Amino acid sequence: MRVLLLGGGGREHALALGLAGDPSVEQLIAAPGNPGIASVAELRAVDPCDPAAVAALAVETGVDLVVIGPEAPLVAGVADAVRAKGIPAFGPSAEAARLEGSKAFAKDVMTAAGVPTARAYTCTDAESTARALDEFGAPYVVKNDGLAAGKGVVVTDDRAAALRHAEECGRVVVEEYLAGPEVSLFVVTDGEAAVPLLPAQDFKRVGDGDTGPNTGGMGAYAPLPWAPAGLVDEVMRDVVHPTLAEMARRGTPFAGLLYVGLAITADGPRVIEFNARFGDPETQVVLALLETPLAGLLHAAATGTLAGHPPLSWRDGAAVTVVVAAEGYPAAPRSGDVITGAEVPGVIHAGTRRADDGALLSSGGRVLCATATGADLAAARDAAYALVAGVELAGSHHRTDIASAAVEGRITIPG
Repeated sequence: MRVLLLGGGGREHALALGLAGDPSVEQLIAAPGNPGIASVAELRAVDPCDPAAVAALAVETGVDLVVIGPEAPLVAGVADAVRAKGIPAFGPSAEAARLEGSKAFAKDVMTAAGVPTARAYTCTDAESTARALDEFGAPYVVKNDGLAAGKGVVVTDDRAAALRHAEECGRVVVEEYLAGPEVSLFVVTDGEAAVPLLPAQDFKRVGDGDTGPNTGGMGAYAPLPWAPAGLVDEVMRDVVHPTLAEMARRGTPFAGLLYVGLAITADGPRVIEFNARFGDPETQVVLALLETPLAGLLHAAATGTLAGHPPLSWRDGAAVTVVVAAEGYPAAPRSGDVITGAEVPGVIHAGTRRADDGALLSSGGRVLCATATGADLAAARDAAYALVAGVELAGSHHRTDIASAAVEGRITIPG
C-alpha cells in the first residue's frame, strides 16, 4: 500500500511512525511533513488545505490511501476532493467535519441524537452572552464557534474575561460547566461500523496544576487506571452510535476519526466537544500502545469495510507524552532556536524545521513531544521525563506533572 499523510505536526509524526510500522505500507509520503517525519517518509511540498493540490498529488503519486491529520484540511473539503478522484481518504467530508468546524452545529447534532452533554446557548452579541453567563454561573465556559487550533475555549471565574473572549470571537457557544475528570476517546468509523481506541487524558492548561491559559495540549497519558468500568461501552452506546445515526439521517455520514471529548461527571459521561480528527497530543500515547497495523485499520474505515476488520490488539503497559514548548507559548512563541538531543527514538517532532546548514530549529509553539512506554504508568512517566531531560532548547518549558495525579491515585469522579 502507498499512503499519503497530510500535515506536519506532532500528531502527524505519531501517525507517520504508526503507518511506517505497518508491514503493508511499501511507501509513505508526507505533505508537508517535518524533520522528524522525514526519517520515515518522503516529504512533498503542498498546501494541505488546498483540495485541488492535494488531490493532484494523490493522483500523481498513485497512492492507495490519503490520511488527513489536521482539522483545517477536513473543513476545507480535502477529503471530498481526494475521494472525487477515486482514491480512499481517511477523514470526513467537509459537511461532516462541521462537527468540529462549528460548535453550534455539533450541539444541534447532539440534541437531535439525544447525546448527554452540557446545556448551552449560541450567542452572537454581548447581551445574549451576558444572559447565558448569568444563567449558568461560574466557572464560565465560552467557546469560539469556529476552528481555533484547540485554543478557542475559555474556562474562567472572571465574568469580564468571559465577555471579552466572546467579543473577540464574535459567535460563541456558552455552556454550563461540567465538573469531573476529562477523557479523550478516539473512534475509528466508516460511517456505520465504529471501533473505539484506548481512552486517554490530555492536559490543556500551560502550567502545573492546571494553571494558566489553555493550549493545544501539554501532555497526555493512556490508559486511564481510574476510568469507570464499562466507560467505553457506555460512550459507544449513548454517544457514538446515536451521533453516527443522526449524521447519516442528515445525509452527511461521518467517516474517519470521531474524537469524543468527555467529562466524567457525577451523572455519568457528558460530551464536552467533538473533533473530526485524531487529537494532539493524545495520538502520541494511543498509537504508542496500538499493536494492530495502523494503515490497514484506517484503510478499512476509508473503504467502508471496517465491520470486517479484526478486533484491535494492544500492547501491555502504559504510555506518557510530555510536550516541550517554545519560550512565550501559548501567547507569543519564539521560533528559530537551535534544538539538540531531539533526534532520538521517542521524541516526536511537533514544531521543528531544518536550517540551511542542517541544524534542527524550533518552528512553532509546541516543539517536541517526549513519548515513552513502560510496564505501568509510573514507569512510562519516568521514561518520558528522562527523554525531556535530554533535550536542549533555549527558553523552553514543559509541565512537570503529566500523569502525576493518575500515578498517585489522586483522580476522583464526583458523586
